[in-house]
Parts: sequence; C-alpha cells; structure tokens
Amino acid sequence: MRCPKCTSIEDKVIDSRISKEGSTIRRRRECLECGYRYSTTETLIRDGIVVLKRDGRREDFDREKLVRSVRAACHKRPVDAEQIAMLIEDLLDALEAQFEKEIPSQAIGEGVMQRLRSVDQVAYVRFASVYKEFRDVSEFVEEISTLAKPKPPRG
Repeated sequence: MRCPKCTSIEDKVIDSRISKEGSTIRRRRECLECGYRYSTTETLIRDGIVVLKRDGRREDFDREKLVRSVRAACHKRPVDAEQIAMLIEDLLDALEAQFEKEIPSQAIGEGVMQRLRSVDQVAYVRFASVYKEFRDVSEFVEEISTLAKPKPPRG
C-alpha cells in the first residue's frame, strides 16, 4: 500500500477492524517514512459475476457502477459511505447465494431499492425514479404513497 502523502510503500498496520458482517476489514496504517496515518479497506473480490440485462445482453458485473448509482441516490442525504458499503456487501452476498454467477439486473435493482427503503426514504425514491424510469410526477406520487403504507409480509 502506498502512502497517500509521500508514496512510500513502507508502512505498518496499527489497527484492524472487521465489519459487522465480516465482509470487509478496515486497517489503520502508519507510513514508516513520513509518519502519516491513513486508513484502508479490504473487501472480497468477486470474480466472474455476470449481469443479465433486461434486453438479454450479458455484461460483466461492475461494482463501481453499482456504488456510483447508490451514492447518487444518497447525495446530500444523511447516509455515510460505510452504510453504502454495508448495503452493497449485504446485497451482493444475498444475490450470490441466490443466483451464483449470473445475476439478473432486475434482482440487483430490486435489492437496492429494498435496502434503501429502510436506510433513507428520499434516497429510495431517487433510486426508484431512475430504476423504474418514472415518466411524470404522478409516478413519484404513487411511489411515495407506498412509503406511508406498511409493506405486506412476503410469504
């Protein structure tokens, strides 16, 4: 790991913490050259996942694309980066358990919406408006009205 201040590769790990789900490790490091302290995060690399698009195309899974879309929905909302990372890790764990290597894009979108709904309702509506391709205000109103109603239990 290169020091962000002096670019030295000599460092030592001061502290390591595992996330609640156990899917990421946060490490506090200190550069041995300049003494600068910084944090890094280690996550599981998910190789070979393919997304099945609505139009039938197959596309390699791009984690950063998913992170960008969730961040955009959460922009200027009280949702921190750790919550987003946990949301995505939880989603990916659930999707891999259910679908293995080929995941329908619809399952990804629905999974993000389900999780955002409990994290931040404004972020949920923002994401839903893009995912569901809202065409006018009435569709926003309809989606928002579902937030006031408790969701029926799945069974």
